[in-house]
Amino acid sequence: MVSVPWHSRVRHYEAELRSCRAAVASVDFGDYHPLKPITVLDSRSRRGGRKGSTSSSSSSSSSVAPDPLSSLLEGTDPLSLFAAAAEAAEAPTLPHSASAMELGRRRREREEEVGLDFEPWAAKRGEILARFTTTEKLSINLFMGSDKSKASSPSSAVSEKVRTRLEELDDLEEGSQREMMNLSQQDYVNRIEDLNQSLKEAWSSDQKVKALKIVIQCSKLLSDTSVIQFYPSKFVLITDILDTFGQLVYDRIWSMCSDPHSLPDTFSAEDVNDTAKETCLNWFFKIASIRELIPRLYVEAAILKCNRFLNNSGIQETVPRLTAMVRGIGDPLVAVYARAYLCRVGMEVTPHLKDSLNKNFFDLLASFRQIHGDAVQNQLVLQRVEVPVYLTLYSPAIHWILQCVAYRASDVLLTEMMERCKKLGNNALLLNSVMWAFRAEFVAARATDFISMIKDCDETGFPKHLLFGSLGRSLACADPPESERLPILNEAWKVITKVRNAQDYITCAEIWVEFTCRHFTKREVNTVLADIIKHMTPDRAFEDAYTELHSVMMKILTYFHNFSVLFSMEKFLPFLDMFQKDSVRVEVCKSIMEVFIKHQQESTRDPVILNALLHVCKTMHDSVNALTVEDEKRSVSLLINGFIRMVSFGRDFEQQLSFCVEARATFCNLEPVIIQLIHTVNQLAIETRRVMGGSHSRKTAAFVRACAAYCFITIPSISNIFSRLHLYLLSGKVALANQCLSQADAFMKAAVSVLPEVPRTIVVEGKQRSSESFLLEFISSFLSTLLVVPDHPEQGVLYLVRGLLNMVQDYTWEDSSDAKVRVYISALPLLASYLYTIPKVDSNETLYGGDPKFVAEISRLCETLIGQVLDHLKTLGREEGVHRQGSLAFSLFSCLLAHADLRNNKLNQLAVNLWNLSHKNGQCDTRISVRTLEHIKSQAQHSELSHLSDMLLRLSLQSRA
Repeated sequence: MVSVPWHSRVRHYEAELRSCRAAVASVDFGDYHPLKPITVLDSRSRRGGRKGSTSSSSSSSSSVAPDPLSSLLEGTDPLSLFAAAAEAAEAPTLPHSASAMELGRRRREREEEVGLDFEPWAAKRGEILARFTTTEKLSINLFMGSDKSKASSPSSAVSEKVRTRLEELDDLEEGSQREMMNLSQQDYVNRIEDLNQSLKEAWSSDQKVKALKIVIQCSKLLSDTSVIQFYPSKFVLITDILDTFGQLVYDRIWSMCSDPHSLPDTFSAEDVNDTAKETCLNWFFKIASIRELIPRLYVEAAILKCNRFLNNSGIQETVPRLTAMVRGIGDPLVAVYARAYLCRVGMEVTPHLKDSLNKNFFDLLASFRQIHGDAVQNQLVLQRVEVPVYLTLYSPAIHWILQCVAYRASDVLLTEMMERCKKLGNNALLLNSVMWAFRAEFVAARATDFISMIKDCDETGFPKHLLFGSLGRSLACADPPESERLPILNEAWKVITKVRNAQDYITCAEIWVEFTCRHFTKREVNTVLADIIKHMTPDRAFEDAYTELHSVMMKILTYFHNFSVLFSMEKFLPFLDMFQKDSVRVEVCKSIMEVFIKHQQESTRDPVILNALLHVCKTMHDSVNALTVEDEKRSVSLLINGFIRMVSFGRDFEQQLSFCVEARATFCNLEPVIIQLIHTVNQLAIETRRVMGGSHSRKTAAFVRACAAYCFITIPSISNIFSRLHLYLLSGKVALANQCLSQADAFMKAAVSVLPEVPRTIVVEGKQRSSESFLLEFISSFLSTLLVVPDHPEQGVLYLVRGLLNMVQDYTWEDSSDAKVRVYISALPLLASYLYTIPKVDSNETLYGGDPKFVAEISRLCETLIGQVLDHLKTLGREEGVHRQGSLAFSLFSCLLAHADLRNNKLNQLAVNLWNLSHKNGQCDTRISVRTLEHIKSQAQHSELSHLSDMLLRLSLQSRA
């Protein structure tokens, strides 16, 4: 091994600190400001300008930051530009005399168009299909088809084509069909989907009459109520086909108008060419020839939008006519869905025609008495359907019609609706739909009137608790007058508490819990919880209502963020105990902890809160087992840690430590929680030191030693080895800060003893990675701490440093690794300097007082480390590890330059040799070399470092070479 004697450089740290401070100077920007916008002229304007003109206008630019939208498109923001272009596109198509009036009308129509606040039909479709199902057998009439050559022969005369098509339509009317019976619900759905696909295929193959026949046949199915419970779902499936057909017809006529130029979105009938108009008119004539009312009505409604191609006012004239046609449908269920479809296409095409929408609803009210007629009642008896079930079949259609009617309507219309409902004897089904459809603010303002109407309703077929549920949904979104709130709650709860069916009860109670939490105190909420417990406990009814009970819990947590108030409710914890299914219980506990962590602003020591939340956290902890996935463990740990961080007993440090002892026993299966507890106890020890100003009394000294003991016996239970190492090091630093020298010594020795157990690879984010970089990082931090750790009086000089270096020597590093040598290089600054100390703790520099034996021991240890590094450099040279050799050589050179006394000839020569070795074959970065030489030059200007001038000359010559 190469031997080079070590001599540490004499340091004057305070003088070095002063010399390194940067000079402070005030900056006067004048007219310039770094945030002032800079305006640069476009290159084309510079090229086009006269010779000699300036290329920058920053001096004359405004100091106001430019608007990012105004800076585009020649100063006009894009939204304004698009709006202007749209209006400009409209104007030329209108006669000059009527242009202003027509533009005003169209602007009003755009303002009344359906916005994002309108729930579309597509959002309701899935819910209807899932809700209205049947197990009975269904039937469907299928079109048998006809000879395609008749409809598509190119040699036929025009009159022959027309006659053939009319004959085909007559065939359909006369029964050219085949009935498929005994279909299951899924088979029926599949057949409807096949028809939809057949429609598209027929259209794409230019068999327009066949496509029309399919649509007519499907529309006829809407008159069939033989399986009445399935009718809403049948309506959804068949109107999908009608929508497809309507879009196909519209797109075809639109394409005929696109030659030579496509129509604008805001076109008028005058922009449509004669061919497109004739084709459009032909479709309406075909539909008018359909003999049966229901298919004629539905198919014409499906292509309602095509009226735009014929007449500017065609839609306005057609919708009232179709509305009147619905009066000819005898079955009230079929009629209400026909009105719903008419309102649906009307909202898509002409949402501003409110009169037609209102007329549909008022006609519905006029025909509603049919429900109680003999024909309907006989049908229900025949199909064995109860009246309450039958009435629910109307809900989707009536809800949709009222949603269309109530959209952006005034509260005056609601008053009119209520009056009409009263004339009908406060029909419960209609009243329920009215409360669903109108804005919550309107309903809340009339809550007392609605309660009076609900009281007068006949409960036959539609229970009152459902009406109170609908009213409660509105009151959860809007507030009634303050003076009416308590009477409203009392009236509602009188009805709700009498509901005997547990599922019906909790469905309604869950809605009104929000109203109670929103407007009342814990006393009323506690009363509601007591009532819920009373109804849901018998026969363990709560087991079938976990979803609703969880919703109740979330609503309470939404409005009660003061947990001392929350847990002081007598019935809150008994309510929590109803969640007896483990998975549900854990989710509820998570919800409680999430709200606590989010809204608890200050730490707490309230025993009620602590006991309750300990119970909640223990429930989450006990749900973790060997099969629990890591994400779940992490989620639970984060919530429990959030609780631990919010617990503070103020100056009662002993109580805080006792809490941590209890928490350690309670949460022993979650390592992140154990780690958090160790951090909490260390923080407690540091807080004790701060309170005592660093001078402990006998009592506080014993307390901080108890904190150190807590950490020392807890850390070994952690399986992650790097977590253990870092906690040993951190706890040792805390012990040192509190003058607990023996405890600090124990932590350091424990860390050294654990280091050999570090595996070669570890799992990081699910991937295997080498542990070398993590180990090097820890050892570097460990060495910086050992700088201030005093030697044990019964051990040798620097015994901890020696123990660490021996471990590094014996550790099995990777074959191609330089980690061991880098540790040796990192150890040299530790042995060569003492930059800082811990207050009231005498480090080795003070203990040994510059004793020659101590200095000699350090020199021998440094000499050994340098010898190990130089041997490794020689080995790399033989093994052709040129790049690694240069990097290590430069690292050692930098260490010698900073910490060695280069007045010693051997060290000086070693430094020069290392510089040469690092620059051999151009291995070192030129920029780093230049900066290093500049640093040496500045250091050589100090009198005590003047010897660096000669070395600088030698290094500069070598760099040039």
